[in-house]
Amino acid sequence: MSFLYRPVRQFVPLFLLVSSFCVAHPMRAAGADAYTPEALKALEQRATEAKPREQCFLYTELVQAMTQKAGQELSDGDTEQATATLKQIDKYAHLIHLNMARDTKRLKNAEMLMHNAAYRLGQYMHLVSTDDQAVVKDTLKQLNQVNDELLSQVFAH
Repeated sequence: MSFLYRPVRQFVPLFLLVSSFCVAHPMRAAGADAYTPEALKALEQRATEAKPREQCFLYTELVQAMTQKAGQELSDGDTEQATATLKQIDKYAHLIHLNMARDTKRLKNAEMLMHNAAYRLGQYMHLVSTDDQAVVKDTLKQLNQVNDELLSQVFAH
């Protein structure tokens, strides 16, 4: 009879992790509409004013939100605004890189968000013309590099 419960026991921790992640991050659970300019500005201010141990995660959350914003702008055909958003993403990715060593609090969560952001940006690649793909590729390269660094930090701790 215990063989029947073994698969269930394996998925319960995963279910709890995913459900707590959605409850803890209502902006993400609400969808891209929750990323209004005011919400993004508030998240940026929160990340700037946060303790050094928390900045890496908050900037990663901001990168994830900005990636969704860039995807929406690309799907709307607003490539100029999307390019500006991608440049902001580059800036935040650089800040994540600088703050990574000081933030050991939520590295795994930050790595998961960064992985998600990089994946989404890769999916958005088909929305841009060949002329604009260079900016998206550069941003994607930087996100993948930061994701790799985050992953190595996760395994180091």
